[in-house]
Amino acid sequence: MTMNRVQFQPGLSMAEFMDRYGSDEQCEAALIESRWPSGFACPACGCGHSSSFRRQGRLYFQCAACRHQCSVIAGTIFEATKLGLSRWFLAMHLLTQSKNNVAALELMRHLGVCYKTAWLIKHKLMEVMRVREDDRLLDGRVELDDAYLGGERSGGKPGRGSENKVPFVAAVQTTPDGQPQFVCLRQQPFTYEEVATFAARSIAPSATVVSDGLWCFDAVQMVGAEHERIVTGGGKASTKLPQFKAVNTFLGNLKRSLGGTYHAFDFAKYAHRYLAEAQYRFNRRFNLRSILARLLRAACLTTPTPALAIRVAEVGR
Repeated sequence: MTMNRVQFQPGLSMAEFMDRYGSDEQCEAALIESRWPSGFACPACGCGHSSSFRRQGRLYFQCAACRHQCSVIAGTIFEATKLGLSRWFLAMHLLTQSKNNVAALELMRHLGVCYKTAWLIKHKLMEVMRVREDDRLLDGRVELDDAYLGGERSGGKPGRGSENKVPFVAAVQTTPDGQPQFVCLRQQPFTYEEVATFAARSIAPSATVVSDGLWCFDAVQMVGAEHERIVTGGGKASTKLPQFKAVNTFLGNLKRSLGGTYHAFDFAKYAHRYLAEAQYRFNRRFNLRSILARLLRAACLTTPTPALAIRVAEVGR
């Protein structure tokens, strides 16, 4: 049996993680290096000259030109946190190195915080992933399919009309011989207008899109992409077609992973973040050793998101 190089790559071990990021001081130094690789630059005037001081244990820089004061976490996803940075780094490590998803309940036990704090940390980091993946553009051969998250509720509508089912579009860029490369997931209804919007954001004009017989997928031609429409007839037999092997395999793995990790979550309210997490991890699966550093860089570039904004529904992102 041939060993899958992606699946069996070593990743960043917990021992290595603790050596690099085991203390708040090490995490603070890594954050500064990631945020200002060429040295501190004042966010107000751009000046590179500054002095530093500590206030309540947090490091601050003061610009020598305009006197603006800036903490190392200000303007990042970590802004206003009262937790030590080592807790945040451990959360990032667990979310990026775990083979399966990590629920907030499990995160709570690893970090030694209350569930509310663990939930907020997880959703803020998933928001970082969502923002980072928002401009993902697929090209070449792309398999496109419609899918749902959630199941039927007792006494509710059956099938696709269930109030607990959230529709989303799954697109997988493959090599010419069908090997998956990158994925793009978007929570949205299956209408011609919505698919056209999805295509404008996520499908390159030079792409060749392969889809089943769902009529709304014709909208990918609005961006100039070639559309190969294969009427499958539905049912289990349609999932075995070789033309859709990459997208069907991904969707099967996604649903098993979510179902095995999360007992329940508000699909309508937060599905876009859980899909973004899956997309972010899949698109960086080739180098697990670098994914934490890349997530840290993205966290530095993501606009601070207050807890209230995190909890508000954001359907249609």
